[in-house]
Amino acid sequence: MKRMHIHLGVPNLDKAIDFYTLFFGAQPVKVKSDYAKWMINDPRVNFAVSTSSQKIGLDHLGIQVEEEKELKEFRTRMKGADRQLFDEGETECCYSKSDKSWIIDPAGIGWETYRNMEDIEYFSAKKVTQSNEVKSCCAPIPGKQTCCE
Repeated sequence: MKRMHIHLGVPNLDKAIDFYTLFFGAQPVKVKSDYAKWMINDPRVNFAVSTSSQKIGLDHLGIQVEEEKELKEFRTRMKGADRQLFDEGETECCYSKSDKSWIIDPAGIGWETYRNMEDIEYFSAKKVTQSNEVKSCCAPIPGKQTCCE
């Protein structure tokens, strides 16, 4: 079964947690020093906020799947789009080890399709780019060949 994913960058995590806990009528299922996540069942949404985002407001959207077969189906459909597919594969991001792919929609919004495999204790595995800049997990940047270049 699939679940909509929405990730927002926020300037103040405590205020965001207070607001969205009231908004959803539920406590977050995961809270870290820079991140919180709600797994809402009605509607089915994985809603996350973080201060580690590269921007305030909508960071990215996505579809979380439970089965590897569902992920393969999404990847096949995304390859049919007239857009670059960023097949990230296994990665460590947002306190989870996941298998994911990214695509940028025509409006420039990053969409990820992913399957979580296990929880981890850190936000992301740090990556060093070609310019020796350290980046953590993020949506792909329009016009770049890979995520976080």
